[in-house]
Amino acid sequence: MIHFQFFVQHDHPIELKTNEMIDSRLNYNHQNPVKAGFVEEASDWRYHSARDYQEEKGMIDRLFLE
Repeated sequence: MIHFQFFVQHDHPIELKTNEMIDSRLNYNHQNPVKAGFVEEASDWRYHSARDYQEEKGMIDRLFLE
């Protein structure tokens, strides 16, 4: 049986205290498929919320809080 882990496992959660911290982590997350060479633009990755931030329809309905 093969096991895969998606996230790094550790017991040190990071609290996102400011909007800048949230934006930084979100941008990092959106750029992962670009850095991996899967797509040219983050919004091209069809399974990613980056599409919603580019005013395109993603695959999951998102609720943006203001």
